[in-house]
Amino acid sequence: MSVPSSQAGLRSRITSLLPTRADLDQMRRHPRRNLLAGLTVAVVALPLALGFGVSSGLGAEAGLATAVVAGALAAVFGGSNLQVSGPTGAMTVVLVPIVADHGPGGVLTVGLMAGVILVGLALLRAGGSMRYVPAPVVEGFTLGIACVIGLQQIPNALGVPAPDGERVLVVAWQAGREFVRAPNWTALALALSVAAVMLLGARWKPTVPFSVLAVIAATVVAQAAGLDGARPIGDLPPGLPAPSFSFVDTAALGSLLAPALAVAALAALESLLSASVADGMTVGGRHDPDRELFGQGLANIAAPLFGGVPATGAIARTAVNVRTGATSRLASLTHAAVLAVIVFAAAPLVSRIPLAALAGVLLATAVRMVEVGSLRAMTRATRSDALILVLTAAATLVLDLVQAVVIGLAVAAVLALGAVARQARLAPLPLDRGDHTEEEHALLAEHIVAYRIDGPLFFAAAHRFLLELTELADVRVVVLRMSHVSVVDATGALVLKDAVEKLRRRGILVLASGIRPEHHRPLASVGALELLRHEGGEYATTPEAIAAARARLEHDGLLRGTAAPRATAVPAPTREAP
Repeated sequence: MSVPSSQAGLRSRITSLLPTRADLDQMRRHPRRNLLAGLTVAVVALPLALGFGVSSGLGAEAGLATAVVAGALAAVFGGSNLQVSGPTGAMTVVLVPIVADHGPGGVLTVGLMAGVILVGLALLRAGGSMRYVPAPVVEGFTLGIACVIGLQQIPNALGVPAPDGERVLVVAWQAGREFVRAPNWTALALALSVAAVMLLGARWKPTVPFSVLAVIAATVVAQAAGLDGARPIGDLPPGLPAPSFSFVDTAALGSLLAPALAVAALAALESLLSASVADGMTVGGRHDPDRELFGQGLANIAAPLFGGVPATGAIARTAVNVRTGATSRLASLTHAAVLAVIVFAAAPLVSRIPLAALAGVLLATAVRMVEVGSLRAMTRATRSDALILVLTAAATLVLDLVQAVVIGLAVAAVLALGAVARQARLAPLPLDRGDHTEEEHALLAEHIVAYRIDGPLFFAAAHRFLLELTELADVRVVVLRMSHVSVVDATGALVLKDAVEKLRRRGILVLASGIRPEHHRPLASVGALELLRHEGGEYATTPEAIAAARARLEHDGLLRGTAAPRATAVPAPTREAP
């Protein structure tokens, strides 16, 4: 029995997304170099995984589970040889309101659903869409994320209980008021010290994992001095829980679909952006965007089964991976394996880390996320770029990340359409080709107006075109040269048809030349092409259309008259027609 072509195509598509022998061969090269890189990334990732797990609301163990499970699966099945995946600050920003509305089980269900969506996007070959996201939108939401992450750490950095609420500005303000009423200088000192060590140390020796050193020092000081204000993480389970679907509530799936779409969109965007950054840091590096979505989808399907939060590619950890010499997936796998060892063997030690120290790690991470040079370049590029960046950052801070990206993309699209529409113009076409006498030119200028339509004839520019064209006065023939039209949509075709009809009702003959074959369909669908072809009104070249116009006027006896009307709306032609 033959397999239907659709099933064969799906099987072929899935096969193209799976790991290949080339991946294994590459992992066998430079093993020591990649093992060392993976160990370094694990050391850097440990405090981040703990911190983002706590910030998400599911606890430090959720962050560790995500880093181990999702990190391993994304390393094997992802589309980048250098990508490191796990919990990230951007995802934490989205998860906090989901925890507030639906509880921990809702977050796990959202992660599972988002993973399925990502796999579906990979099968639909949606990975290439990342290149259409404008750079100001990316910079804007990165800036907004950094601000949100920093504000989320205020309660732990001040050593006060986290106030209720979803808006980080409100929560941070309330935490500040609580600190003023009952100051916890111990927590504040630990958070600021860890952040300062990380920021200053990174400028001094970028290759040293100062985050881990600072957290260890803060933990030792807090334990040795018995500091009451240094509240620890608390007990952690010794290992990963057994995989389970018990968190899934089928009755809540409908209400969780919108958050799942938001999480999937963010995971796709951040992972593909991180993979692109890794490509730019290497010579000849190139990721497979569809396979990256597939790997992230599998990672997010598996992570919730072990109590992990949704994961994405992590730009900071990926950059560390590349800078420390990683060349294959072995480094990312090593990172996950080292964290797994820590989960199983060092959980009691990790549980003593002060929450204020993790808050300091994330405060420093938020500061390092802001690339001042990139922001300055974007704001100086054009006013449109500056507006998109500021709006996206503000929407991220006030609303949420997905809404911010949608707003940024919408504003960018509107501004881009406006710019494209301004490029569309209706220009007088000079008729002098060197084969007419001066008397003939004067006669043509008095009876015929030739216009060249430049750029797109679409909804954003079509109505301006209609106004310009129908304002002609005292003209007998209008020749429209359309060889320079780049795009025609239904709106543009309708407007063109309307303009031709209005001109003909005034007794003005409209001829067209150079209509491209790909424009025939939209013009024909609304009847514009048939109208232009009426009485032989479509010509292959402009000279043919001009000759036809002269012949028509001669037939009507206008060219022999002495009192011919003048085309007052258009200046006399001065140069040769292309």
